[in-house]
Amino acid sequence: MNRLPREFFDRSATDVAPDVLGCLFWHHSPAGLVAARLVEVEAYEGLADPASHAFRGHTARNAVMFGAPGHAYVYFTYGMHFCVNLVCQPAGRAEAVLLRAAEITHGTALASRRRRGRSADLASDLAMGGVDGSREVRTIDLARGPARLCQALGIDRALDGADVCGPDSPLGIGPPEIVLDRDMICTGPRVGVSQAADRPWRYWIAGDRHVSVFRPAKPRRARQKPVSGSAAKDGTMHR
Repeated sequence: MNRLPREFFDRSATDVAPDVLGCLFWHHSPAGLVAARLVEVEAYEGLADPASHAFRGHTARNAVMFGAPGHAYVYFTYGMHFCVNLVCQPAGRAEAVLLRAAEITHGTALASRRRRGRSADLASDLAMGGVDGSREVRTIDLARGPARLCQALGIDRALDGADVCGPDSPLGIGPPEIVLDRDMICTGPRVGVSQAADRPWRYWIAGDRHVSVFRPAKPRRARQKPVSGSAAKDGTMHR
């Protein structure tokens, strides 16, 4: 399959994000090929974006974001999910596009087995092939959300840094079969971020059923400090 050139990603994340909608993203693993048409993404502007993992600087976790464009940045979140981003801009800028939702176009059976599997070891495609027959997954929901997308395509931290532009890479992304008109692309606030939430850097294909359900971030409640009374000379607390 044809791949997008590296120059495609050597731009700002807000320019790349709408242009990857409709593109075909795939993972060719030992278990087989799963490919998906991207329908929803989010842009993150690195050091200038309080919602970005790179905002506070270079760490071992986000190192790939500070590297060359056209590589996958995969992170683990909530102690159970993986999410995948595509790095943009020249090295050092740390911008990226989060892949939020997609329509599975190839390898639907494998994607479905992975989504029904109970194994927590996402590094092994074969282990994730275990079937839990008690829970069916609708085709529309196979990659409807960033964690589901990674599970359906068998993506985990082992693929952090994978070159989606490289000819021998298991991860790849190719141009869309149909170029979308700009009036087919919607923009809005990003999902689940508490900072810079007003920036309309989430992009999705208008009317596509595979776009994830929008749930705005809830403000964090401030913890109430314990009420303590005055201390007597003997150290006892009085209410």
